[in-house]
Amino acid sequence: MQSNSTPAACRRPRLLVVELWGVGDLALAVPFLREASRHAQVTLLAKPHAAPLVRRFCPEVELLPLTAPWTAFRGKYRLPAWPWSELGAVVQGLRSRRFAAAVSARRDPRDHLLMALSGAALRAGFPRLGSRGLLTDSPPRPARPHRAEHWRALAAHFGWELPEPAPAPRTGRHVIIHTGAGQPVREWPRERFAEIAARLRADGWRVTLLDDSLRDLDQLLDLLATADRFIGNDSGPGHLAPLLGVPTFTIFGPQLPELFAPTHPQSAWIDGAPCPHKPCFDSCHFATPHCIQRLDVDAVWLRTTAWLKS
Repeated sequence: MQSNSTPAACRRPRLLVVELWGVGDLALAVPFLREASRHAQVTLLAKPHAAPLVRRFCPEVELLPLTAPWTAFRGKYRLPAWPWSELGAVVQGLRSRRFAAAVSARRDPRDHLLMALSGAALRAGFPRLGSRGLLTDSPPRPARPHRAEHWRALAAHFGWELPEPAPAPRTGRHVIIHTGAGQPVREWPRERFAEIAARLRADGWRVTLLDDSLRDLDQLLDLLATADRFIGNDSGPGHLAPLLGVPTFTIFGPQLPELFAPTHPQSAWIDGAPCPHKPCFDSCHFATPHCIQRLDVDAVWLRTTAWLKS
């Protein structure tokens, strides 16, 4: 799909972008969505919680909401319980838009099947488990496995270049700490976050402590925009903060930083304890997620203070 220089939106090619997972995944897709909107009419197939991100960061994008049943944490393959009529309506809506192209940055055959059902003539993605037959284009997988690099590789496939993030420096002393995460195995204990907050306040930082009780994404984005630094788990808020230009410090547990570290150039992290099952994608093999529980306050404080000084 080539860029169309005709100013009329109706003359521009239509592009379907599939990203059906969490807030953090959507945040990593935003640079691609922004650039794609310069060349095409873009429709994003995503969960309804994408709406605040689209409004704030890429308002030219059309959101087509879908909570795909296979993205549920439990019972995802109880096929009789799937909303088949809703899925059929979504596919019909996709086909009616007559997409010139469809893309997904995930190595997910279910994404690739949706792209094929959409009727898009060009379907670009990274095949897995035999899904190559559902795609027309398979760009080379990037040398770095980070999800953002997969979006960058897709952009390059269309001849587009995603700009490197270059946020303005943050010189204030307001730290937002978010203690939540999408799954419990990614959550460092809240009382340890509280101890970090107490030490930061003793060092003269103003600290705002948040958790998952704040469900309003618009309100969360407004609060994150006031921060000069962000500290949290491997979670959606830790990817929203870089979109707002806020440096982040992330406490990783079962996931790998090389796959999902926040993209701010001043971001830093501490990795969880070694485990032969990492990355385990939120299904811990043990009763307790030792990888994140074994990180004590002193270890995190040492890395956090080094990051703040740098």
